Amino acid sequence: MTTLAIHGGSPEFPEGPPTWPINDEEVHAALMAAYRDGSWGRYHGPYCERLAERLSEMHQIAFCLPCSSGTIAVELALRGLQIEEDQEVILAGYDFPGNFRSIESVGARPVLVDIDPATWCLDPSHLEEAVTDHTRAIVVSHLHGGMASMRKIMEFADHHGLKVVEDACQSPGAIVDGRIAGSWGDVSVLSFGGSKLLTAGRGGALLTNQAEIHQRIKIYCERGNHAFPLSELQAAVLLPQLDKLDERNQRRHASVQQLLASLSADRRLRPVVSNPATCRPSYYKLAFQFEPATQEEQARDEWVRAARAEGVAIDTGFRGFVRRSARRCRQIGRLVHSQSAASSTVILHHPVLLQPSDVINRVAHAMTKTLSGMTNS
Repeated sequence: MTTLAIHGGSPEFPEGPPTWPINDEEVHAALMAAYRDGSWGRYHGPYCERLAERLSEMHQIAFCLPCSSGTIAVELALRGLQIEEDQEVILAGYDFPGNFRSIESVGARPVLVDIDPATWCLDPSHLEEAVTDHTRAIVVSHLHGGMASMRKIMEFADHHGLKVVEDACQSPGAIVDGRIAGSWGDVSVLSFGGSKLLTAGRGGALLTNQAEIHQRIKIYCERGNHAFPLSELQAAVLLPQLDKLDERNQRRHASVQQLLASLSADRRLRPVVSNPATCRPSYYKLAFQFEPATQEEQARDEWVRAARAEGVAIDTGFRGFVRRSARRCRQIGRLVHSQSAASSTVILHHPVLLQPSDVINRVAHAMTKTLSGMTNS
């Protein structure tokens, strides 16, 4: 069994971890402008329209539909693709739980394939085995700083006549296989939740180049008015954040490189890896696989508590789907890497990555200090 020998002393961050959203005068100005011009109280105003135009331009995608969350965006994407009851949708065995439920919400059956152990994302080498006459689509997420192999996934989908929903909720502005994340899928989705890199407290958006898909989603949402809307206030605060996204992503990327260099000698934390020649993550989360002498979930959770006590904003990953009943889904193989990710993933939250270099060094020191406190007994 692994236990933690944590000694007394002051935490590395007595002031607490950096908070999010950060104070931004331009966001405040956008809120006041929406108040002064009365847009904040409108069903349809200029800010949502402007946001849709900006996101379309950013992703080089013809149609953008803002909505109330990234979670509902996945379900709307599936409805726009006409996924129906008793059809199958492939997704990774380790993913955001809302994606599994979105597939169930349209009446389809999730089919689980394993992840790539380097990227924590769906492994396209398992897709062939997953396809049946009932398969209609693939939901693929970019997770924890890992980028899915979109070129291979899209080539496979095109060959088999399948549709792809690209979940870029964790990756606004990231580059995957030489293109911006969210520009690959038949439909792609974004999230503007409270913790996200682009935040409006809640919200999301759908992107597609196919007019018929866009129209189906609009029709489904129309209930006398948009049933799943993004408000004018939310759109207003997102616009100035879009202007700063690239610069902030560059800062986060530099901080991650500094942190990984400081932790490289300690093999107990294995970071997520994407091809640096073709990918540049935006790091909503930075994932590590916790690999001490034992990989017990209890040991991981104890270390996470110790690191958090030092002021490091770190947490465990998703539970994944490997324990889901066969009544709810079909599994391809043993999902070894998905199971490992569920039991061993730890994720560093992004707000600290915009801090100065000395703060990143303090994070690395706190992580190393608590790892060194681990003893076997």
